[in-house]
Amino acid sequence: MKYAALNGKVVPMAVAVVPVTDHGFLYGLGLFETFRTYRGVPFLLERHLERMAAGCRELGIPFHVTAPEVESWIGELMQANGLEEAYVRYTVSAGEAPLGLPSSDYGTPNHIVLAKALPPASSELHERGKMLQCLKLPRNTPEGAVRLKSLHYMNSILAKRELNGYGEAAHGAEGLQLTREGYVAEGIVSNVFWIRSGVLYTPSIHTGILPGITRGMVLELAGGQNIPCEEGLYAWDSLLEADEIFLTGSVAELVPVTSLRDPMGEVRIISDGRIGPITAGLLHKYREKAGLNS
Repeated sequence: MKYAALNGKVVPMAVAVVPVTDHGFLYGLGLFETFRTYRGVPFLLERHLERMAAGCRELGIPFHVTAPEVESWIGELMQANGLEEAYVRYTVSAGEAPLGLPSSDYGTPNHIVLAKALPPASSELHERGKMLQCLKLPRNTPEGAVRLKSLHYMNSILAKRELNGYGEAAHGAEGLQLTREGYVAEGIVSNVFWIRSGVLYTPSIHTGILPGITRGMVLELAGGQNIPCEEGLYAWDSLLEADEIFLTGSVAELVPVTSLRDPMGEVRIISDGRIGPITAGLLHKYREKAGLNS
């Protein structure tokens, strides 16, 4: 990654900097979106920008960019970095302001776009799936009414450190956090779904999870396939009883979970260690929506 886009201009990474008085640095006042391209086009960009705009309104950060502008920045950045497809992170930080908590809205935010090569596609991952490790660290509650994809990321970083602490036993696993009340919340970098007796389940937004863009798309696709969907409060045992489990993320798409591991080390195999039929069908429809599988 040799270049970044800073406020609409592609610049070398060495000069892609923001001032130390940017409140994104001082107080974590900022938001970001991560997504990927398909055939060079950022997927569901408008939805990502709508979520970012809503969060910026809540934080008092002006946000006036359009999807065509951001798509142009991404295209120029990919070309500069020699990328045909990309993992993209778009960050909006609050911008410079006096030291101390803000008493009014911000004026000039900083827009930073980073793009790197996508990890190699793995048919093995989408066929054999991965482990979901239940963590001891609970998911923190959102600072506002709904969780924002904000620069406040300490809870997720501590969760990742706990996951790393399980060593080889959880190698390649995603970490699952529960709420303080013991309800299934979300993965460190993913939303979670499961199927039992033909019904698709996922935790409610009321658990404090991020309203993921891919999560929303999966619920739409399931509705279009007449798959019953339920959102609610569910205990860890609900996953142990599942026929299929999968994770969602804008870069990872839909990834099957084929084993569960609790903090004590007990492992449960799901769907005979392979992607289940409903998960496979939803993944196919998702890729169709992205312009693949056609």
